[in-house]
This record gives sequence, C-alpha cells and structure tokens, in this order.
Amino acid sequence: MKYLDEYRDGELAANIVKEMRRIQTRPWVLMEVCGGQTHSIVKNGIDHLLPEGVELVHGPGCPVCVTPLEMIDKAHAIARCRDVIFCSFGDMLRVPGSDGDLFTIKSLGGDVRIVYSPLDCLKIAKANPARRVVFFAIGFETTAPANAMLAWRARAEKVENLSLLVSHVLVPPALSAILSSTENRVQAFLGPGHVCAVMGYSEYEPISARYCVPIVISGFEPLDILEGTLMAIRQLEEDRASVENQYSRVLDRTGNLPAQKVVSQVFEIGDRKWRGIGTIPMSGYHLRDEFARHDAEKLFEVNEIATLEPEICISGQILRGIRKPHDCPAFGTLCSPQHPLGATMVSAEGACAAYYAYGRHLNPQGDDVLVEIASRGVTPKAGKEWSDAGAA
Repeated sequence: MKYLDEYRDGELAANIVKEMRRIQTRPWVLMEVCGGQTHSIVKNGIDHLLPEGVELVHGPGCPVCVTPLEMIDKAHAIARCRDVIFCSFGDMLRVPGSDGDLFTIKSLGGDVRIVYSPLDCLKIAKANPARRVVFFAIGFETTAPANAMLAWRARAEKVENLSLLVSHVLVPPALSAILSSTENRVQAFLGPGHVCAVMGYSEYEPISARYCVPIVISGFEPLDILEGTLMAIRQLEEDRASVENQYSRVLDRTGNLPAQKVVSQVFEIGDRKWRGIGTIPMSGYHLRDEFARHDAEKLFEVNEIATLEPEICISGQILRGIRKPHDCPAFGTLCSPQHPLGATMVSAEGACAAYYAYGRHLNPQGDDVLVEIASRGVTPKAGKEWSDAGAA
C-alpha cells in the first residue's frame, strides 16, 4: 500500500472481518494500548464492526491522561513564579489542575508559552538569561528522545537557567500491572506502534511469555487495527502467545538505537505514579543525578504537593480495561471535555473524550453509529450466539 485511503478501504475491511468470523469460536477481550488507536476505533466505529463476542477495551496509552493530577499542580505552581517562563506543548495548556489550567495562569500574567519542539526551550533560555525556563516533559517512550536531547544539550552548552519538569511513563510495566490484577479481563493486546517505533518490541516478548498473552504491535489506521485484531484472534484461537508486528512498514524489533542511546544517557528508570491508576514500580523515567541542575522538581519547592482524584471518577478502571466510559455515572453530564473530572476526559486521545466527541454519550450502544469504513458488506455486531459452554 502507498496511499492513506488504501488503509481505509471498505472492501478490504469487510474481508478482514469476514475472516475473523470464520476462525472465531469463542468470545475474546482485547485491549488496544495507545490513545491514538482508541481515537481511530471510536471515530470509525471499528468496535461495532467486530464479530459478536470480540470486545475491544481501552488501555492507558494517552500520555496527557496518565500524567498525575499532582504533577499538573506542580507545573501550575512553577508557572505562577514571577521569574519563570513555563514552556509546554499545546495539549497540556487546557488540562485542569486543582485550581484552573495553564491558560488561566497565562491570562493572569504568567509567562506560559507553547513550543513545538523541546529544543525551542533552549533558544528561549539563551535569549532570557535572567529568567528561569522550565519545560513540561511528559509522555511515553515516544517523546523521551527529544526531551532527553534537551537536557543533554542544556548541560553540554551550560545553559544553567533551563530545567525540565519530567513526568515520563513506560508502557511495558503498565501492561504487566494490568495482567497481574485480579480484576484483569484482557486476553491479548494491540501494542503501541509509535512507542515501538522508538523502542522496538523485544521488551514485550517476556511479558507475552510470562502471562501467555498475544501482543500484536499495531498501526493506527482502520485496516491496521482490524488486521492487528485478526492476528491476535488467530493466536488466541490457536492457543499461541507471541509478539507479532503488524506495523512492519514503520518499525522492527530493535527500534531506533540512536534514540534509545540518548534516552539511557539522560534518564534512569524508577517508580512513577499514573493518573487514575496509582504508582506502578519501575514504570517511568527520571533525570539522572548528573542532570540534577536541570531537574525542576529539585530546583523548585513542589515535592510536597499531593492531590486526590474525584471519587466519582472511574477513569482508573477504564484505563485498565475493566469498565467502559458509558459505565461512569458522570460521563457526558458532570464530566465532559469542557469540564473534565478524570484522566480519560482531559485529552482528546482519552477514551472518555473520544466517546464524547463521536456521540457515544448520546447512544452508548452505538446503534446509530455511522461507520466510515466497510460500508459495503459488513453489518455491525452481526455474528454468532454464544452458549455457556463457549464462554471464556
């Protein structure tokens, strides 16, 4: 395939779903890990195309969503300092903390700036030597190399007024935490294509072997997700568990070795708190001691800040695949993208935000969903009747 529309071809989608129905003998629960995959699934109605008994649940793969509320509050406390220029990608500016968001701080006189590359902060710091410049470095392994390069350049070029507020999390420990839970429903994963483009997928192989779960690294277009789902179902039906690469046009097993090298030089792995989930051991990056002069958490008095999530929010259960957004009593009423209560509504990539954007709060069962692909030959959720003997 060469062109984008080929990855949205209705006839090919219908054939993939037909093959799923042919080989499927049992109900299965699969989790797509990445928020971009969730967005594509909900937008295109892919979950309503699948055979009866094949369920997609949504994982903790939205970087904005899993950034802890207390880290947001730390960012806001730093941004309010008079001598600070606080830099961030645009998607963090509207994320609410306990008292407003970065847009509010900016409107009250705070110097909050949107950047399009972490290295933009280096130019800002050099141009403002009397100010302290702080970059909000969040995300998964995907954004870690560029953020690591910022810290490395700041130290190498002796830009002492530049620091990073780091909140990086890692996907593999999150998958292990999900699979270790007594509430786990997930039987296979659609792995995160963007993360694996940087890190490769070898670190998922021990997880697949230990927990006997198929992991299929998948892309983000509708046919990517459908093919990845078919590959996972085939493994489940054949009682196999391995890591397969559906996204081979973009990535391989080893990933981007130069990017991995700079990450390992700048960051070390330690415990991280995930919004809606809690602390997962050895699940995040922290700046190494040699970069302490560029570590905003050590330069500003913010370590005592701790914040609790709203009790009504079930985002933690959604991020672990236990429940769906429409199971939440606040979804679409007390909680919306304009007034988010929890992790999965604070970003467009979050499951709750995706459900809201495409009208799932109006019709949770999706009976009137307009399927953008497979308009020929596929009836949403047509399939087999399951007996008690066939249930997982």
